[in-house]
Amino acid sequence: MIKSMTGFGRCEYQLDSKKYTVELKSVNHRYLDVNIRMPKKLNLFETSIRSFLKQYAARGKVDIFITYEDTAQEQAALKYNSALAAEYVKYFGQMSEEFGVENDLKASVLARCPEVLVMEAQPEDEDELWKGLKAALEGAFTRFVEARAAEGEHLKKDILEKLANMETFVEKIEEHSPEIVAKYRAKLEEKMQEILADTQIEENRIAAEVILFADKICTDEEIVRLKSHISHMRDTLEMTGDIGRKLDFIAQEMNREANTTLSKANDLEISNYAIDLKTEIEKIREQIQNIE
Repeated sequence: MIKSMTGFGRCEYQLDSKKYTVELKSVNHRYLDVNIRMPKKLNLFETSIRSFLKQYAARGKVDIFITYEDTAQEQAALKYNSALAAEYVKYFGQMSEEFGVENDLKASVLARCPEVLVMEAQPEDEDELWKGLKAALEGAFTRFVEARAAEGEHLKKDILEKLANMETFVEKIEEHSPEIVAKYRAKLEEKMQEILADTQIEENRIAAEVILFADKICTDEEIVRLKSHISHMRDTLEMTGDIGRKLDFIAQEMNREANTTLSKANDLEISNYAIDLKTEIEKIREQIQNIE
């Protein structure tokens, strides 16, 4: 299954009073580059989230946004700081003696002193937190892969169409090449007849010149390799896994053969076909940049 590096996924998951929302989007990138935004309470799961994502994506710049809500009343415990309360009592007594004022300290007054009585949130169960978060991640990642696969199918269809166009141009170059040699031979004979007038033309000399010319403009090897690369790319598009880098390498080889063909072209028509060929290859290379 061919996958694009462009995708989006979203999932909401409710577990008891806790609600998890995960959204992610991606664009093309040479490697897997992950950026995560989430509440501090979930920061301890960052490494686990990155490892989990690798099961669903191998390349791309991925942004993940996570929100967390707990609709239940927050569980908290009242904590009494006995040592601090003793310090307050000590200094209240000292102040009473030093300034000659009545020490009217009561427990209710002492309880209102800072940090004597504090509310502390109860720590949440990490296993329960991860259970809910993982379910939300799994839902979002699954939709994310589905979106990438759907876009990948569009890319595959477009690339196959362009490969068919390339085959047409390659065939036209192959068909037209022998005509160039024949035209060159006729033109050479005509030129030599003009120069030598009634003198008999040496057939061997003409044949040697034609052979040299034919060897110079021969694109048989390039045509064979182009056909092979087209076939190879078609086969690769049917493969599973991460094929983007392999497709990019094949496209580079195609471009090299097309450049050689264009440099050898000694005919306007073949030059035009070679330019059209390079144009299709460039379009394919642009599309391949989006394939994982």
